[in-house]
Amino acid sequence: MTISETSSITTRRRTGAFWAVIPAGGSGTRLWPLSRSTRPKFLLPLLGNQSLLQQTFDRLRPLTDPEHIVVVCGPAHVAAIARQLPDLPSGNIIVEPAPNGTGPALALASALIARQDPDAIMGSFAADHDVTDTGSFETAVRTAIAAAATGDLVTIGLTPTRPETGYGYIERTDDVVVDTGAGVAYRAARFVEKPDLDTAQRYVESGSFLWNAAMFTWRVDTLLDELKRQQPQIFEGVQAIAKAWDTRSRERVTASIWPTLPNITIDHGIMEHAARVAVVPAEMGWSDVGDWNGLGEMIEQDALGNSVRGDLLQIDTTNSVIWSETGRMVAMVGLDNIIVVDTDDALLVIDRAKSQDVRQVVERLKSGMRTELS
Repeated sequence: MTISETSSITTRRRTGAFWAVIPAGGSGTRLWPLSRSTRPKFLLPLLGNQSLLQQTFDRLRPLTDPEHIVVVCGPAHVAAIARQLPDLPSGNIIVEPAPNGTGPALALASALIARQDPDAIMGSFAADHDVTDTGSFETAVRTAIAAAATGDLVTIGLTPTRPETGYGYIERTDDVVVDTGAGVAYRAARFVEKPDLDTAQRYVESGSFLWNAAMFTWRVDTLLDELKRQQPQIFEGVQAIAKAWDTRSRERVTASIWPTLPNITIDHGIMEHAARVAVVPAEMGWSDVGDWNGLGEMIEQDALGNSVRGDLLQIDTTNSVIWSETGRMVAMVGLDNIIVVDTDDALLVIDRAKSQDVRQVVERLKSGMRTELS
């Protein structure tokens, strides 16, 4: 399905509604060989019977109806997303021709929503994250909606549970923007990049820093104003695409403009330099399901610390992650802290401490023209 074959967001809906946008991009290279470019991690049932995308969709249902949920994705994943989310209107799938960062993707979503609901409040929630405490998630989002209604760009910050060096952080002040009784939004002081371990430790000890989980909420007019001020090229580009969205020239206009837009995240492109940013602290059992080590910590472990999906025969094997999609038995003897992932066409064996380096395998496959395995 191409852009021109996807019906557009044109049905008349209530104005001033809360719209939830799900960016569904990336391929989850650190979860190779299970996650591939044609079968990214958000389409996989990693934690239960539903995919991460389906869990995200269901998590948003108490906050808004399917007519106000939008998925932004690439052309290769449209059909799979439509199959997995049968309650999502087909016109609520926005197809970007090529990955170009969350900045242009969310800018386009906001421009399209604003065309029919200029008073809308929009939230962005990644398709490939896990949340175990959905009640706390809903409370945090409702607090963020209340803060966004005042004109702030709002992010939900997660209370850190460890000095993590793989996440960005948000420093908050004690200035209250909104207090709903159930949750509080504070004025944000700054966004900071992924720190080293000593810096991360100081952040956690201070109590003023939160993990940046890329959960954002804003009025669409507020975001568009910030885009016009900070990223005029993206603003003008998505406005032109939105204007052509319901015409025969949509595909031509999009194809000509999209590659010219800066490849930038919404964090770097807008949030870090916005005039009014608020943050809602929350604890919701969140994870970005980033690599095999992290996934191993999230699934059930045996008495020896092994996280197993499949048929394992182990002898003196501890603290390992075993995931088999083939039905073959995996036998491990005298091993500790090892990851084994067995799929029909590829086998991964790696030191668990090196789990972040799985992406190097994907890079090597692509550079060696083995794209059928990437």
